Amino acid sequence: MFGYVMPCKMELKVKDYEKFKAYYCGLCLAIKNEFGNLPRFALNYDMTFLAILLDSLNNENLDFVVSKCIAHPVKKRAKIVNCDALNYAAFCNISLTYFKLLDNVQDDESKLNKILSIFLKKYTKTDDTTNIKILNYMEEKLDLLNQIENNENLSSIDEISHIFADLTAYIICEYVDDDKLKNNLYNLGYNLGRFIYLIDAYDDLKKDMEENKFNPINKCFNNDNLPYEELINLIRDRIEFNLIMSAQSSYDSLMALDLCKNKDLLTNILELGLMEKIESIKFKECKKNEKSV
Repeated sequence: MFGYVMPCKMELKVKDYEKFKAYYCGLCLAIKNEFGNLPRFALNYDMTFLAILLDSLNNENLDFVVSKCIAHPVKKRAKIVNCDALNYAAFCNISLTYFKLLDNVQDDESKLNKILSIFLKKYTKTDDTTNIKILNYMEEKLDLLNQIENNENLSSIDEISHIFADLTAYIICEYVDDDKLKNNLYNLGYNLGRFIYLIDAYDDLKKDMEENKFNPINKCFNNDNLPYEELINLIRDRIEFNLIMSAQSSYDSLMALDLCKNKDLLTNILELGLMEKIESIKFKECKKNEKSV
């Protein structure tokens, strides 16, 4: 359920693309510093966006280091350091990955996911009261999501996407104290979380149907038990309309924020990057259909 919030590289200025990579590598380094080397496998683009967004709310100058790393042992890369937003994103990254692994174990009894979840569990232990509050909220919402996904009477895509949307909103807005700013961040996070949940289901629909796994789109829209090809032709426009509206609402909420930096980069991600993800899934689907013919 991660990896959908990325910039549209073709429309990004070189300086902004390099900055995005510096945040991404900075998040990787923050995970290493906070949790160690091995948990860095959990690194993802969505949490990079979280760090960029939250760091853009202050006017502090960025602090860079240039060094080699395990992933890039030959060429040195710029990394943003000494950044509270990156440390917060690192904590959220590890915690969400842990709960996602637990969910995967319940879904398919994967031995690998079980091993990884046991490994990550110790990194979710904390004495920080704020982090404990966030962890409890994550666990509560993801447990509720799992219960609703297993509800035979589920019929509304809004009902189920609301839970993940609310969780995403909470993670984003909990970083700040100002009530007005918190409200704006909640709205952005809610619509972005809804986008992530829906596009993940859209992306996995064919595979989930083939493997007889739960998929909210299949559950809520396939009352007649149609095969994938018939279902997708019937609902594609409706799903993509929902995705576009969620992306647009995220962008509108971004424009309501007083950003101190990174505005062009964040605008690119929410205005163009999300649209590019929708198109990439549609293109992937078309390529599969061409091969089947």
